Amino acid sequence: MISAVVWYCVVHSDTADTVSEDMPEGFTVECRLRTTPVRNQGHSSLCWIYAMLATIETDRLEQGDSVCLSADYLARCLLEEYAVDFHLAGSMGSLGCRQMLRGMMTMTPQLMERYGIMPYDAYHDKDHTAYNTLARKVRLVAEGNAQLDIVRKNVASLLDEELGSLPHKVYMLGAEYTPREFAHSVYQANEWQQLTSFAHHPYGESFRLETPDNIFRDEFLNVPLDTLMQRIVSSLQHRHPVCWEGDISESGFDMQRGIAVLQDGERRGNIVSERQRQFERRRTTDDHCLALIGIARDAKGHRYFIAKNSWGVTGRLGGYVLLSEDYVRMKTIAVVLRKG
Repeated sequence: MISAVVWYCVVHSDTADTVSEDMPEGFTVECRLRTTPVRNQGHSSLCWIYAMLATIETDRLEQGDSVCLSADYLARCLLEEYAVDFHLAGSMGSLGCRQMLRGMMTMTPQLMERYGIMPYDAYHDKDHTAYNTLARKVRLVAEGNAQLDIVRKNVASLLDEELGSLPHKVYMLGAEYTPREFAHSVYQANEWQQLTSFAHHPYGESFRLETPDNIFRDEFLNVPLDTLMQRIVSSLQHRHPVCWEGDISESGFDMQRGIAVLQDGERRGNIVSERQRQFERRRTTDDHCLALIGIARDAKGHRYFIAKNSWGVTGRLGGYVLLSEDYVRMKTIAVVLRKG
């Protein structure tokens, strides 16, 4: 059955120089972009899909479009792709099922280019399937000795049963799109840029980030840390969201309180040298993705970035968290933002 498309969004206040109702006491909102509802990735490692789609949704809202995109559609496409790879080459043999679902935010637009995208209301898993368990089931099917076309059919049947059948077309205002046509209508790769900042490669050149989740071996333009921070701030001030990938394993990241700060002792001397040291010692890695959708200031005037998470409406800020500027400087792995 083909689903109709329903477009909607929730628009948050972006009034500057006032304390937002959902901000902690003493915080002032400098800018806040429009956002779609907070999603819940459940017990999966799919934050990289959720964060990048949230970034695209906010970007479209700021351009006057209301669009909500399906993370489940891309997760399904990824599992089908892995099933074929494993059946033909055993390329998943060294990966656990949890690792099968890991990735970087830059994988999301690549999957959109290959398979397109569906609106959230056209395809989403109402039952919040446990994706790690589903990945194991897909792998068991792929391990069979059947011909590839039978494996594909069996995997598709499994995913239909677990996630629901796929619509074949996207419909909006009487127009008909394929998933790829719809993806091209909401995201143009040449309008975006992926940046990082590390000292073990020359600035001004692109390199493949040496992180565990860089499955597609993506390259990022390396820029000085101050330049990276300026680009993040400028993007938000010009009402363009930023997809952020970094480390949230530090004790200063507190989702329940809705705030992330560096604890005493986590910054020693020069922050560029310290972030490089922590990256090389694997104390800073790509363990989570968030969508940056605004800027706030505390009572002392210190800058914080308003980040949209994908753990459901939870914590003091209902699914959002304030990242201090020092935290972002120290713990950022990479960002995806609009070209300046």
